[in-house]
Amino acid sequence: MRALKSYGLAFLLVLIGAVWLSTGVFVQGGQGPHDSEMTVAQLIDGEDGGPVTEMVDATGIARDVEHEGGPEDPALSIAERNAMLEEEDPEARSVRTVLYPLKQMSLDVTLRGTTRTPATRDAVAQTSDTVAEMHVTEGQRVQAGDRICTLSTGTREAAVEQAAAQVAQAEAALNQAQTDYDTNTRLRESGIASPNSGEAVASQLRLAEANLESARVAYRRAQDDLSHTELTASADGVVQRPVANVGDLIPVGGSCAQIVQLDPMRFTGSVPQAYIDRVYLGLPADIRTINGQEALGEITYVAVSADPATRSFEVEIEFPNPGGEIRDGVTAEADVSLGEVPAHLLPQSALTLDEEGRMGVQIVEDNVARFVPVEVLNDTTEGIWVGGLPAEAQVITIGQEYVTDGQVVNATLVTEG
Repeated sequence: MRALKSYGLAFLLVLIGAVWLSTGVFVQGGQGPHDSEMTVAQLIDGEDGGPVTEMVDATGIARDVEHEGGPEDPALSIAERNAMLEEEDPEARSVRTVLYPLKQMSLDVTLRGTTRTPATRDAVAQTSDTVAEMHVTEGQRVQAGDRICTLSTGTREAAVEQAAAQVAQAEAALNQAQTDYDTNTRLRESGIASPNSGEAVASQLRLAEANLESARVAYRRAQDDLSHTELTASADGVVQRPVANVGDLIPVGGSCAQIVQLDPMRFTGSVPQAYIDRVYLGLPADIRTINGQEALGEITYVAVSADPATRSFEVEIEFPNPGGEIRDGVTAEADVSLGEVPAHLLPQSALTLDEEGRMGVQIVEDNVARFVPVEVLNDTTEGIWVGGLPAEAQVITIGQEYVTDGQVVNATLVTEG
């Protein structure tokens, strides 16, 4: 008896479930959002109906599949559905706006670059010989005029002595020629010597004078050649490789050491083309190296041609570097104040993108949303400075992502902050 009750209860539950399922809707894929729908009873009996359909209809709980038009019509695109929704619901989109006035923004530009020595000078030889002595070592600081190295003098000292002797000989010859000329002059005046004899002694005097001048030139050349064996620093700096060794042959134009000039030092960076018209020679700049060293300098060079790759212009800033504390080739930044420009200070959240991917903001004019592209001038903790807006801009700060250009809006103007 208990088994019969269990089977009867199970049959009743199956029957109720079958009736309930037959009132549902079956969705067949690939037929669109509505054409694919049919009731379970229609799936069993077919579209013409049958006993299952009649039984379900008799219960009064069957579900009909209704294909309605309107925004859910599968033939409509998303944009067309949104347009129909707007026509059905003409109420304007509610947004919140803030009126932002035009302000003066301090245009401070940070240039990134490196320090660079204004000159790397070589202790250049003006005569050729081997190195007899080195007076400096790598990394040593020197001042202009300090000896760097000495070349072998060879026969130069003897050449100087010989040239000096030739000068003395030429001076003696000149004195004798002058004495002969004076004597001949007196004899001609007394009538003892013929008048034609004066030309010969005059020629001897001129020749002696020329010989003396030639001897003096040879002496100075010999002295210079001897002095060129001493190579000195042409500027203050630090000795850097390559440094010659004793015994190395230094040709004319060769170097026995390289000297890096560290004072003054230069900073080399690039200015974006948007700001190049505001940059001029003498503009002050604050230099800050990656090591935390600081210096104050001024712009000494502005390129007239932009870099083809970056469209920026190279600038050089020269600054004092006493003691050479700031090294050559160090990464650094330069803060340059380019004056003030009119701009708007907005919260970053006000920025949005249009359908073309342009950055801008939505403003309200006569209850209509208008998209305005902007140029970001500076990003600060107080907000973002932008250019390109009208003098007083009623900017949408809440709801800008849900409106489009030209859409009617219901704007609520609130006080900034």
